[in-house]
Amino acid sequence: MAKPKASVPILDIYPPLINSANPWATTLDDLRRLHACPHTGAVTTRTSLINGFAHDDSKHYYVFFDPASHKLETDEKTASLNSLGYSPLDLQTYLSFVKTISDELLEHEKQLQGKSVGEEEGKPEQQQLSDRWRKGFIVSVTGTPDEAAQSYKLISKVSREVVLPLAMEVNLSCPNIPDKPPPAYSKEAVIDYLGALKAVLSEDDDLPRIPIGLKTPPYTYATQFETLVSALEASDPGENEQCLVSFLTATNTLGSCLAFHTDESALDLGISIFALPGHGLGGMAGAPLHPLALGNVATLRRMTQERMEKLGHIRIIGIGGVLDAGGYQRMKAVGASVVGVGTGLGLKGVGIFEEMARDLDYKRAW
Repeated sequence: MAKPKASVPILDIYPPLINSANPWATTLDDLRRLHACPHTGAVTTRTSLINGFAHDDSKHYYVFFDPASHKLETDEKTASLNSLGYSPLDLQTYLSFVKTISDELLEHEKQLQGKSVGEEEGKPEQQQLSDRWRKGFIVSVTGTPDEAAQSYKLISKVSREVVLPLAMEVNLSCPNIPDKPPPAYSKEAVIDYLGALKAVLSEDDDLPRIPIGLKTPPYTYATQFETLVSALEASDPGENEQCLVSFLTATNTLGSCLAFHTDESALDLGISIFALPGHGLGGMAGAPLHPLALGNVATLRRMTQERMEKLGHIRIIGIGGVLDAGGYQRMKAVGASVVGVGTGLGLKGVGIFEEMARDLDYKRAW
């Protein structure tokens, strides 16, 4: 008798506020700070490959700028531009970071149990520790379809060894990789990735099921949304089968954007020094991306809900230009189940989450 098909795991995050996969989630110390923050419900790692990415400081970096004046040297910066690829650290390194943080939590619990403190005195620390047990990691990965499948195996196996819930985000949307357009623009490519992942799930019944998500690029016209949604539907062709995807992360940065290092006086002299290397093009995020990201979240939410049987379970992580509580509220209003912060984290550090939480608590807007 065939085994019943396992249900698609749901991504459950509270509070529904996280960091996106970005350069400020690269190191173990970065991830420790993010996991210790009491105002977020999960931590996303910087996107990694199984064998790491050939990062070059002379080619891959980011800048902040003011989108109104296009100036870099100003206190009004609300946007970022980057020529980055992926993390120079490989997937196994990130899994070791997750295990380290999990082990540290276990050790902290042992220390608390050994403390001789009054019942009331120990409650705040015990509650904080309890909250951190529930706070998991979204491990962001990329690579070929086969490498994505291999990544799932590695992450899923580690989920048995840690006390924290894990999920996997497959980044199909980086605009900065030469000769490798983002796969999420192609129906065939998305189907290839989902086919490889489905094969892994089918071949090993003992492998723990963890939520799988896709990180999408900013779509700008209707056919692009249809391309993605039709690929999600086609990945599980059975009449009532749910797509294996648990969540979509919308959106990544908008590619082919450009900023200058110099001001208008230099431009008048014919001096054009770009803020990024080479031709100066990179992926833009922050405030200018926000309206487009809102539109992507709203459209993906509507289209998945219209296909309730196969896609209605998919949750949307809304990312793009969320810099304050207002940005969070707008993302939630258009259908995001969880809201992510990228550029804002780079500008303000982990403190941005405290600012947002304070304002949201005041407005009772969680």
